[in-house]
Amino acid sequence: MLLQLLLTVTLCSTFSLAHSHYNWSPSSSSSTAAAAAAHPSEWRPGRATYYAPADPRDVVGGACGYGDLERSGYGKSTAGLSTVLFEKGQICGACFEVRCVEELRWCIPGTSIIVTATNFCAPNYGFESDGGGHCNPPNAHFVLPIEAFEKIAIWKASNMPVQYRRIKCRKEGGVRFTINGAGIFLSVLISNVAGAGDIVAAKVKGSRTGWLPMGRIWGQNWHISADLKNQPLSFEITSSDGVTLTSYNVAPKIWNFGQTFQGKQFES
Repeated sequence: MLLQLLLTVTLCSTFSLAHSHYNWSPSSSSSTAAAAAAHPSEWRPGRATYYAPADPRDVVGGACGYGDLERSGYGKSTAGLSTVLFEKGQICGACFEVRCVEELRWCIPGTSIIVTATNFCAPNYGFESDGGGHCNPPNAHFVLPIEAFEKIAIWKASNMPVQYRRIKCRKEGGVRFTINGAGIFLSVLISNVAGAGDIVAAKVKGSRTGWLPMGRIWGQNWHISADLKNQPLSFEITSSDGVTLTSYNVAPKIWNFGQTFQGKQFES
């Protein structure tokens, strides 16, 4: 069974990574995200800082709801995104390629990293966006685990100029559906998504029901109020590039809350 980033920022305490629920609503940036997901987008300017967890609990949490990032397969290849990139949680699961630029004394030449969006870097309006408010609008900012940051730059660089672009995700195995809730309340965390990486619509079907649309709670947690116990469950999910994937009978009739099941996978 797979279990479900309270993050500690070491070099700068003027910004923080949110691990609270972040509700999503459609935005005009969705079409841009869909185009970027279909093909690698152009390199864009941004900045990156890093965090170093003080203890193992610091990798658990995150505004996308993935829980323990090590146990759920994301490891250290993750990023917290600033407001302009996070898209109110829609972007959760999307993949970015990030490379160091300009600061040649700190950059590791010819390197880049690929990270999955798993968290939100909250703005700090007590500081200017060109000062301590690294994650304030309109900044495109990435907060990386130090293990990822050090693959592209020396840690002393701190707030580093970078370039980034949206790319397709590559994942091992199928899409994972973690079922939580109680009674007739069903909550499903959708993770390990290849292709575009982010999900914009989800449906569930029991053996005695038709397809039932699910609503986004926050991040990639989806829910519905329906009594689906003692029924095998099928899932239909749509990514931001408009591709729909259907996995039949993912969970067996005897499924229980707290269990994780694996379905089909998008092409990457």
